Amino acid sequence: MKLSWFGRLALALFASLALGLGMTACGGGTIAYIWVLGQQYNQIAAFKVDDYTGNLTQAPHQPFTSGGSNPVMLVVKTGGRYLYVLNQGTYDSATGNWDGAGIVEFSVGGDGSLTYEQTYQSVGSDSQWMQLDNSSSFLYILDKYSPSGDGNGSITAFSIDATTGRLFLLDNETSIPPGQKAINYWEVGGSPFMMKQEGGCLYTVNSADQTITPYSVSGNGQLSPETTGTITTPAKTITSINGSGNNIILTDAGNNQIIPYTSGGSCQLSQLAGGIIDNINGASDPTYSLITTGGTNTYLYILNQQTTSIDQTAPFSSISAFLLDPTHGLSPLNGTQIFPTGAGPVCMVEDPTNKYIYTSDHNAGTVTGKIFDPSTGQLSDLPRGSTFTAVGQAACMAISGAID
Repeated sequence: MKLSWFGRLALALFASLALGLGMTACGGGTIAYIWVLGQQYNQIAAFKVDDYTGNLTQAPHQPFTSGGSNPVMLVVKTGGRYLYVLNQGTYDSATGNWDGAGIVEFSVGGDGSLTYEQTYQSVGSDSQWMQLDNSSSFLYILDKYSPSGDGNGSITAFSIDATTGRLFLLDNETSIPPGQKAINYWEVGGSPFMMKQEGGCLYTVNSADQTITPYSVSGNGQLSPETTGTITTPAKTITSINGSGNNIILTDAGNNQIIPYTSGGSCQLSQLAGGIIDNINGASDPTYSLITTGGTNTYLYILNQQTTSIDQTAPFSSISAFLLDPTHGLSPLNGTQIFPTGAGPVCMVEDPTNKYIYTSDHNAGTVTGKIFDPSTGQLSDLPRGSTFTAVGQAACMAISGAID
């Protein structure tokens, strides 16, 4: 059948519209953008997430430079307009400096592309982690070494300009000795490596003694040490802290266990009903966790870098899955409980529509995608392939559902 001139024009206009909306004949519109750090070449991979299939396609002009060396963490401000990358840098023993270290601000285009804006410096050194507050008004940087030189770590805080995304260093107004000038950092424990804010509390994990330092967070970004002091954990080797609502989850690679807490007044942590739970048989070296936000049930997913199984068909790296119930605690999902990922997974995100889950796989340099069933918690492969090439030595990832 031959189309009329008007028919051909309408078809061309539709095709142009579909391209502009990120649509294809086999998929839907773009529902989210994903950015993945690559430590091998200090790069950032960028992807568009297809609504119907969960398939990832590369954003224009990617990969992007991280703006420094050894990128370890990234976060995206609510609204998706600004993305921040934490470059740890490389230590120079001759000068004592961390070359290439800094917090790099990028503006985000409507197609997920990144444009460099500015670089900022944390007050401490050997940066480990980065956390936005709940309102995306403040950014906290966790450093292994405090400026005090006492061997503890520290937190540097910045306020974020809502219009430009620029960062402004905050003074520590809660710890000013009489007659002295305010310092611009907050001390935590020894060798901190990760932190998480939930509600009005910010928790850091200190690997020197497997403890947690709690701070309360005020509306002006200030941190106040809790009178309850450092929280001792039963962990042997904590590898991550994460949470949602009043649930706080630790992964313990030393004992191959998951330690669930609920947060309470004065940022105290109480073990969830049922207490500590062993990882699922065959899964080993838990390194990260994710609590889903979609569906009537709450599910906990754990990234595992290794396996204890002698079955050659068992996945070496995997996701183990649990039902999280506030009354009964954690329990393994019924049916299949281990889901394969790429080698060496380190980070995991859920898309804003609660349909897909993605992991960044450090050793493989890939992203692995899964369909999330909110009624059962089961994960399944994407219909058009679940593995996507990212960048070498993939590290943390961030996701945004909109660019406002």
